[in-house]
Amino acid sequence: MLATLLMGTFHFNPTTTLFLSHNNFKFPPVPFSGKLSPSDHRRRRMSRRKAAGERSRKVPELRKPPETVAEDIEDLFGDAEIKRIRDSLLGWYALNRRELPWREPEEDKEKRAYRVWVSEVMLQQTRVQTVVQYFDRWMNKWPTIRHLADASLEEVNEMWAGLGYYRRARFLLEGAKMIVAEGCPFPKTVSSLQQYPGIGKYTAGAVASIAFKEVVPVVDGNVVRVISRLKAISANPKDSATVKRFWELATQLVDPLNPGDFNQALMELGATVCTPSSPSCCSCPVSDQCSALSVSRHDSSVSVTDYPVKVVKVKQRHDFSAACVVEILGEKEICDGHLADSKFLLVKRPDEGLLAGLWEFPSVLLNGEADLVDRKEAIDQFLNEHFGINPSKTCKIVFREHVGEFVHVFSHIRLKIYVELLTLRLKGGIDLFRKQEKESLPWKCVDSKVLSSLGLTSSVKKVYTMVEKFKQQKPSNNSVPAKKRNRIS
Repeated sequence: MLATLLMGTFHFNPTTTLFLSHNNFKFPPVPFSGKLSPSDHRRRRMSRRKAAGERSRKVPELRKPPETVAEDIEDLFGDAEIKRIRDSLLGWYALNRRELPWREPEEDKEKRAYRVWVSEVMLQQTRVQTVVQYFDRWMNKWPTIRHLADASLEEVNEMWAGLGYYRRARFLLEGAKMIVAEGCPFPKTVSSLQQYPGIGKYTAGAVASIAFKEVVPVVDGNVVRVISRLKAISANPKDSATVKRFWELATQLVDPLNPGDFNQALMELGATVCTPSSPSCCSCPVSDQCSALSVSRHDSSVSVTDYPVKVVKVKQRHDFSAACVVEILGEKEICDGHLADSKFLLVKRPDEGLLAGLWEFPSVLLNGEADLVDRKEAIDQFLNEHFGINPSKTCKIVFREHVGEFVHVFSHIRLKIYVELLTLRLKGGIDLFRKQEKESLPWKCVDSKVLSSLGLTSSVKKVYTMVEKFKQQKPSNNSVPAKKRNRIS
């Protein structure tokens, strides 16, 4: 009874961590008259101990951390709410959908699936405006999955150059080869699609619902944003439990009769109306069902853009690289004041890792910031090890100069690239390379016309552009003056 009375005088917030101890309280004396017998004293001590024990047993319950995910994400959508959202979104999409090449009607379901697959892979981490031109070129070259299956990785990489995340292109090619080799129809379900390289839950859901009308959801960044605002979800959107919940909510919403259109409508809404920083709530077809908008109208301290919660990004790694544009002179040294008949050395990156299987100028990863001398030593060691290029034995350095530097940003890496131009004449010509028995690094020499037409990564193109601009600004370098001809460094 005493414990109950004491606890009843306090009002606890279940989301607050509270530490209690019976030593913090002074118990009021129990009124009595006369002297207490020994048995009364024992009963009184036992009563106090019992009350303190009850309070101490209650403490762990109060110290429990709140179940943020379970409490933060509201219950599933109600039936009436689902119907309103479906009807509103599908009606809005029919009138406002963007005309995109992969949305063009296609009677052949397998060809439709192939087009959706390619577009969805291209759209990962890439803007729609950029993807359109790449998609059109891709389809002109490989209009069906069988055409793609006959392509080489080098051809695919060249077509993909500039889109980034090149592993996506390799997975597209590998998946196409596997599907065609099996001789079976294009996989139609999420479970079967996920058996192929690079096809995850999202891509499989997009292909299966849009091309084959399988009633499955899709959840990408746009969908997460829309659902976060519809339900005013403030849980961490990257948390695995929260991600699972988003898929459950999206599963509820997907329209059973038009799953493909509904999924596209949900993504389209996030891309064009329910944007990250400037949502157009006044033109949103589901604003009446938006909990975030409702909360913001009643609380000026809350904004729709507070949802989803901003997650602190992982700090990017800082790497440093020396890139050397190796220009090899041919028989004709000067033509109209410029170097003629020259070739540029390209090497192929390993088949695994960053930018796997792509062509670039000889490059060396550095251990942090490096001065000019250290960078030259690293490049010289690389060229000698892989190609036997040695200034004192196999070649004559005609010109060598630091061109500049720039930072290329990947999703998780900030790469600082130092650019150098090295013009040389080989003793024995380019055939010298072919005599290298230990040569294990794929390479090729191309002229400037071929180089400018190759599908190179944006960073490699920037390196070449810097070199060309440098040569134009210093015409004396192109004419190779006598004092430079014998320069060896």
